[in-house]
Amino acid sequence: MSNVILNKVKAGDLELKDKVVAINRVVKTTKGGRAFSFSALVVVGNEAGVVGHGLGKAKEVQEAITKGIEDAKKNLIKVPLSHGTIPHDQLTKEGAAKVYIKPAAHGTGVIAGGSMRAVLEAAGITDVLAKNLGSANPHNVVKATFKALATLREPVAVAKTRNVSLKKVFNG
Repeated sequence: MSNVILNKVKAGDLELKDKVVAINRVVKTTKGGRAFSFSALVVVGNEAGVVGHGLGKAKEVQEAITKGIEDAKKNLIKVPLSHGTIPHDQLTKEGAAKVYIKPAAHGTGVIAGGSMRAVLEAAGITDVLAKNLGSANPHNVVKATFKALATLREPVAVAKTRNVSLKKVFNG
């Protein structure tokens, strides 16, 4: 599996909604006292198959969130959706975080942990089963979920690369 993501999207005229996943306060002790800075992990998406994540750092929380949103708009990908769920299950790893996402029947809802839930809902996935198997570090969980969504393939593309019919892809 290569690390190249082929389904990148430009922000352009998309109506993106943002969700702050984590805010971290960093304190640097200096001769004059303590210097505070903040980092914000943000997920953006149009809830119709486009999602991105970004990290912003600044001296103020709101500035960090704004920078995170701008960074997330630069990292947008297109996620293949089929009837509100994903086409197939996927297991990916990023750092110590392992993420397993699995398609679910209509009406199931998003069954996922906090960081994963933010990414999946921003992507517009309404029915999915997801499990975080490793570290709970929000940065790595978001990156692993993003990687899992980026490596999903549509059934039409699979049928084309294998030179078989779409029916054979689903029925084996």
